[in-house]
Amino acid sequence: MKLNRIIRRKTPVIMLTLSLLLAAAAMNFSWVNNAPEYTGDTYVYKVLDDMGNPRPAGYMENITEEMVQRGYDMIYHGYTEHKPGGGKSKYISLYYVCTNCHNTVVEDPVLTDMDPTGRLAYAKEKNLPFLQGTTFYGAVNRETWYNGDYYKKYGDLVKPATHDIRGAIQLCAQECSKGRKLADWEVESILAYYYSVSYKLSDILSDGEIADLNRRAASSSEHAALISWIKSKYALLSPATFVEPPYERDSQATPKGDPENGKAIYQLGCQSCHKAYGCSDAVFDNSKFTFNKFDKDFDKDYWWLYKIIRHGQYGYPGHEPYMPHYTAERMTDQQIEDLKAYFEQEAAS
Repeated sequence: MKLNRIIRRKTPVIMLTLSLLLAAAAMNFSWVNNAPEYTGDTYVYKVLDDMGNPRPAGYMENITEEMVQRGYDMIYHGYTEHKPGGGKSKYISLYYVCTNCHNTVVEDPVLTDMDPTGRLAYAKEKNLPFLQGTTFYGAVNRETWYNGDYYKKYGDLVKPATHDIRGAIQLCAQECSKGRKLADWEVESILAYYYSVSYKLSDILSDGEIADLNRRAASSSEHAALISWIKSKYALLSPATFVEPPYERDSQATPKGDPENGKAIYQLGCQSCHKAYGCSDAVFDNSKFTFNKFDKDFDKDYWWLYKIIRHGQYGYPGHEPYMPHYTAERMTDQQIEDLKAYFEQEAAS
């Protein structure tokens, strides 16, 4: 009799426990039977979303080819001829397009390391521009934007941009490109293009790792660990450190520059903008006259090259175009010395 009473008291608890176990098993069985088979072409953001990663503020669920094309047009040309409903949009800026300062492909050989030395070697290998702004490739995979010292330049304007990529797009359009405020459909189109050039699994994982991902993804209990593992494969932000020229350094003790590296910086960096029909009205060619002028400028001010690279230039009324500066993560002091060495070599030849 006592045993029967115990069984009757425990039965609801036992049944509830069994129900929860069966429900968990059913959920896991459902995931196993419906789990997608990831390939190298699968976008990383889709994998993270499948596994329950919290959606960021800039997440886009419905992306169309038309949106991506409009975004491409605006990033490469500054406008689109395919507005929603028809017609041509206004230019975002009269002075710049996005690709004057940003690449749209992978530019860092190691995606977790924002290293200018490795980036320059990669740029030389791939013939990529060596630019002040970070690449748009993988931009939506980051978790913050306008990081580090950018508040020194833009102040409170970075607040709506740091944690929301849509705010970053607006800040870039209005302040960086000296342009206008974007309409909502323009922001969404640019963001759609960003998603089209976001990381794919092949960018961050080997074939063997993708196979392991598929095996482990079959168990929902693995998802939290997989999210952390995937995010460890690339930088979640693009750091920005503003630095001054090393005025305290004795110019006689300056490390010697490498003219070959300097040539690459000149061609892939300076001449990306300072060319005929480029975004700058100052054209830097390969003539003896140009290099002699650079060399004589060192006699007037030893630090002029550092100043222009570290400080950039600011626009002013009547002349809005300016030169963005290179942060420590975009060019090293040694690379500036390399560029100086190239100027001096060409002037002396």
